Amino acid sequence: MGFQLSENSQLTRIAMIVSEVFSCFAFYGALLVIKMYIIAIITGQVRLRRKAFANPEDALRHGGLQYQRCDSYVERCRRAHVNDMENILPFLFLGAIYSMTGPSLAAARLHFLVFTFARGVHTIAYLCALRAPTRSVAYTLAQVPCVSMAVQILITVAAHA
Repeated sequence: MGFQLSENSQLTRIAMIVSEVFSCFAFYGALLVIKMYIIAIITGQVRLRRKAFANPEDALRHGGLQYQRCDSYVERCRRAHVNDMENILPFLFLGAIYSMTGPSLAAARLHFLVFTFARGVHTIAYLCALRAPTRSVAYTLAQVPCVSMAVQILITVAAHA
């Protein structure tokens, strides 16, 4: 006995995929994933330039075991990347579900834009060691749309829980 979607369910799914809100989410989500890849590349490049390798095989390939060491700027880049993973991955989940709840395009775009902008500022503040509280403010600002989306999702689906 297989599960089949009704024709209405299939049309709803197609409408969600081509909706303006979901397209807006997909745009900002893709930008954020690209930003995460860029930070990973930056981390690798900084490791190479500073000859600070985490693994002995990499150190041996690039000059010797003395280069298996920590470097404060490599660690800064790595922490920026880890912080992105801790924050962007939940945003991708929340944004996708939020897109399915039928928000207005203007409200959704504002949520996605604020998060993306704040994460960009957070990354710049991290990599450039900008004065406190720049990074903290950017982090907090990025949490506002995430909390808002989570609350709106819960309100929308609470009747079905």
